[in-house]
Amino acid sequence: MKPEDIRNILMIGAGNMGQQIGFLCAMNGFNVIMYDVGKEELKRAENRMTKLAAQFVASSHLTREKADTALRRIQYIPDAAEAAHEADLVSESVPEDPALKGRVFAQFNKLCPYRTVFTTNTSTLIPSMFAEATGRPDRFAAFHFHDVRVTNVVDIMPHPGTSPETTALIQGFAERIGQIAIVLKKENFGYVFNAMLMDLFKAAQTLAANQVAAVEDIDRSWMGVMHTLIGPFGIMDSIGLDTVWKVTDYWANQLKTQQALTNAAFLKQYVERGDLGVKSGRGFYTYPNPAFAKADFVQGKIK
Repeated sequence: MKPEDIRNILMIGAGNMGQQIGFLCAMNGFNVIMYDVGKEELKRAENRMTKLAAQFVASSHLTREKADTALRRIQYIPDAAEAAHEADLVSESVPEDPALKGRVFAQFNKLCPYRTVFTTNTSTLIPSMFAEATGRPDRFAAFHFHDVRVTNVVDIMPHPGTSPETTALIQGFAERIGQIAIVLKKENFGYVFNAMLMDLFKAAQTLAANQVAAVEDIDRSWMGVMHTLIGPFGIMDSIGLDTVWKVTDYWANQLKTQQALTNAAFLKQYVERGDLGVKSGRGFYTYPNPAFAKADFVQGKIK
């Protein structure tokens, strides 16, 4: 295939990032199939994508008419075979477990056409960890998105078995949906930005878990010195604390250091309470009006 041959996008995983990537593709004229294992998850995704469309309209990124047209391009299909049969490109956003990702890709390798290119939106893993399980390692690479509401930078990370044609195809597709592609020369856990961000998260979690400083003061320190509008814990809330915990817990169990395990336990208490961040209305902060967004937060007047 050439980039202009891509028409139908299959999103595997209808969570936060699956919704964002799916809507981005739909607003750029592509047909999108949202697939997840349960009808209830797909219904929640449909409701959230309607809200996501409203956010694009409110921020003047789309007219109401174009947003409605984009929503009409999206189908929600719980049957894997039906979802897969016309896919040109797959974007996977299931939890950060290489074994799970491998099983999902192996399933869809049997269902998708030969031409279909597989991509993973993994945040911290590398594609060679489950490339062979895809059944088409030459047509597989990492294609990672950040929050599409605030940035149009994406990462493309081939593994040693990815064909040059596949890398070029994904890069061309990224351009078609208005993204700036950072193409990595070699595999790296966390790509470029996330590799730096995860070290920031680790440092912030360690400070909070060891009770060196309060969450708000850790964010206040970062925001005040770096002159940013959000700190590390605010960013974690925006990603989703369940996602951040899964990544942290995965590496804690790989590294088995006491601090890594302590950081994972610190995050787990929020997840167990259902305090997942922006998507649940509460995490380290309360939404939609978090304390860090208020004018006097950095000055210490807002607690």
